[in-house]
Amino acid sequence: MALENKLGLSSSADLAREEERISKKKALELFEKGILDILPVGKFSTLQAIHKYLFEDIYDFAGKLRTVNIAKGSFRFAPLMYLEAALDNIDKMPHSTFDEIVEKYVEMNIAHPFREGNGRSTRIWIDHILKNEIGKVVDWSKVDKEDYLLAMERSPIKDVEIKVLLKSALTDEINSREVYMKGIDHSYYYEGYRAFKTEELL
Repeated sequence: MALENKLGLSSSADLAREEERISKKKALELFEKGILDILPVGKFSTLQAIHKYLFEDIYDFAGKLRTVNIAKGSFRFAPLMYLEAALDNIDKMPHSTFDEIVEKYVEMNIAHPFREGNGRSTRIWIDHILKNEIGKVVDWSKVDKEDYLLAMERSPIKDVEIKVLLKSALTDEINSREVYMKGIDHSYYYEGYRAFKTEELL
């Protein structure tokens, strides 16, 4: 069964395809219209704005905190009753160095504030922080899918792996649309979607 959506789709495969096409087009707009440039750095409100922009044409819950407990495999994300407190704490975390930024990213992944679309939104969010704070972004095409998923799974206990993985993929091409869209393509690759190429969205 598909999540309830504004597109009136009942097939989860059809919804996944349309969700990817629409949200990738919106992600491109975020970059090309300079919307990301005016958002505050390292704040949950920015992640919320990113999520709302990507998914507002698809889901009523775009940009809104989830109202259910969720898990992926055996990993349970922050319980609903502690979610707002967790987000307040994440907002207060420093983010001036690479290590601090990744630690904040790990905590936001554990919080998993939205019903759907957390990974995609949060990868744009971490690049926004990296770009503004250290003049780098992640070239996600250099991050192996399996290594990334395993490192993120283990990151609540030990974040060394994800730090090493992301550090080795840093680039100073912070204003490159190509690098930005590689990140969007890989967001879908990590999450098992087909991955429309950027050219298909233009």
